[in-house]
Amino acid sequence: MWKRGTLSLERKKAMYGILFISPWLLGFILLMVIPFFQSLLFSFHKLSLTSDGYTLENVGFANYHNVFFVDPWFIRSLTEAVSNMALNLPLIIFFSLFTATLLSQKFRGRMFARAIIFLPVVLASGVIAKLDNGNFLAQFIGSATSDLEGNYSGLKSVELRPLLLQAGMSIEVVNYLTGAVDRIYQIISKSGVQILIFLAGLQSISPSLYEAAKIEGATGYEAFWKITFPMISPLLLTNTIYTIIDSFYNNGVTQMIQDTAFTRLDFGISAAMSWVYFVIISAILGVSTYLISKRVFYYD
Repeated sequence: MWKRGTLSLERKKAMYGILFISPWLLGFILLMVIPFFQSLLFSFHKLSLTSDGYTLENVGFANYHNVFFVDPWFIRSLTEAVSNMALNLPLIIFFSLFTATLLSQKFRGRMFARAIIFLPVVLASGVIAKLDNGNFLAQFIGSATSDLEGNYSGLKSVELRPLLLQAGMSIEVVNYLTGAVDRIYQIISKSGVQILIFLAGLQSISPSLYEAAKIEGATGYEAFWKITFPMISPLLLTNTIYTIIDSFYNNGVTQMIQDTAFTRLDFGISAAMSWVYFVIISAILGVSTYLISKRVFYYD
């Protein structure tokens, strides 16, 4: 017979986890379940607007056939979105971890350094540019931010390429590194949340671990790989998932889905595009979570 106070620690943790996700779960059930399955229904039908609402005509997999074999741009845009994510993901994770490690150190002017690091994040968010559309300064900041995200000519890698080639690096590695330099503003602006998460994790590590390692003669390099990196490995998984989702949040594919639905009024094809996009993202998240979770260290 069950008695009060006999819950095990693992069961209590499970209950706390369910309680933590309950607001999202309740919101999903009340607000998202019906549109979720309704969009799946639309993807197998041709939707026509009428004076009474809309009518559905069953077309089977014709919408998916159109997406894969008729539309010349969707697969190309999807491939480009996945490629950009794969290129930027390790750069964002590395930059955010490196920056958080530096900002977690105690030095004079640390708060000022943190403000400088997060300035591109604030500008890229578009909040300042949207405060007042009639304000000239706001419009100037918005246009400057767009230029920086696009092709900011001040951070090009013209001099870096021959230097790396002369050092003996392969052309593939050189192209990747120089491309990262060309996209440095985009990488910084996409790393704000990840830096905060890593910074919170670094500050939660007990100083006694580093003191014990120092007494044993461990170097800073050894302390990072034996203490810091394992302790923040769960946050590495969290930031990877967040970065993948954030990279797919707004790009050419999402714009194409919106234009197909609300400009061309092809709601069935738009729903099929959405579900293909959803399946691809889910597969990438599943594989990434499985591979990284095998290396995650959880400290109890």
